[in-house]
Amino acid sequence: MAQQRALPQSKETLLQSYNKRLKDDIKSMMDNFTEIIKTAKIEDETQVSRATQGEQDNYEMHVRASNIVRAGESLMKLVSDLKQFLILNDFPSVNEAIDQRNQQLRALQEECDRKLTALRDEVSIDLYELEEEYYSSRYQ
Repeated sequence: MAQQRALPQSKETLLQSYNKRLKDDIKSMMDNFTEIIKTAKIEDETQVSRATQGEQDNYEMHVRASNIVRAGESLMKLVSDLKQFLILNDFPSVNEAIDQRNQQLRALQEECDRKLTALRDEVSIDLYELEEEYYSSRYQ
């Protein structure tokens, strides 16, 4: 009984961690995108030359773009984890699928039984007719 109570709590904890990962990754993407937009603005004269500032901005944009890609890959991994969680923990739908398959197989079994019974009856009738013919013939 204690194990059954621990299981839902661990599921709840896992779902909370998924939710936190989702929020963190989306926030990371938004922050990096916002910073790329800010970096793209041309500033007035600064103490650093334009060429140096341009290279620094270019490098910063590459790093931030890489961070966006990393967050996107993390979101794709999260989707994969959620699918796996759903497959492994969605017992009602799994049980429903099993029950539905059982019903299909039972219907198939009943149909096969009916056909076999009809075949047995036909073979029995044919065999009886053949025996009648054999025993009534003069070639016994």
